Amino acid sequence: MILLIDGRSGSGKTTFAAKLRGVLGWPVLHVEDAYPGWDGLAAGSATVGESMLDPGILGFRRWDWYADDWAEWVPTPVGPAGSAAPGSLIIEGCGALTEANLAAACRIGDGEVWGVWLDLDAETRHARAMARDPEFDSHWGMWARQEDEHYSVHRPWDLAEWIVRVR
Repeated sequence: MILLIDGRSGSGKTTFAAKLRGVLGWPVLHVEDAYPGWDGLAAGSATVGESMLDPGILGFRRWDWYADDWAEWVPTPVGPAGSAAPGSLIIEGCGALTEANLAAACRIGDGEVWGVWLDLDAETRHARAMARDPEFDSHWGMWARQEDEHYSVHRPWDLAEWIVRVR
C-alpha cells in the first residue's frame, strides 16, 4: 500500500507521517527532498510520479537545501507491482497527492493507494512553520502563492480518501 499525504505548509504532514511510520513501520519519503529550491513545488510534485514512483526508476535526486544544489540519489524503498517484495510506503509533502501521482503509485507496491489531505487554518499553519524554521518566513509568501496555484489545479482534497482536520 502507498499512502500519499498532502496539505499546505505547517499542516502537520511530516508529523503525521512520522506517527504512522512509528505504528506501521513503513518507510517515509519527503517531497521536500525533491523540491529544487524555494520555487520548486511544481517540479517536486512532478518528481513523485515521474521518478519516485516510476517502476523503471524508483528513486530521485535529493535536493541539498544548505548547498542549494542536487545531492545523492535516494532509492524508493518499494518494488514494482507483482515483484517479490512490493512493500508499503508513505510519501508526504506539498504536492504529493495529484491524479498523476495516484496513477503512478498504482503501478508499484501492491497497487493499493490511499490519499490523505491534512487541513488546518492558515494562522496556525504559519505559527507552526515559523516555530519549526524561522528562516522560512522570508519564503512564506512565495511558497504560499505556489501552493495556491498548485492546489487550484490539482485539488488534492477531492482526490483524498481521508481528510484530516488538524487541531
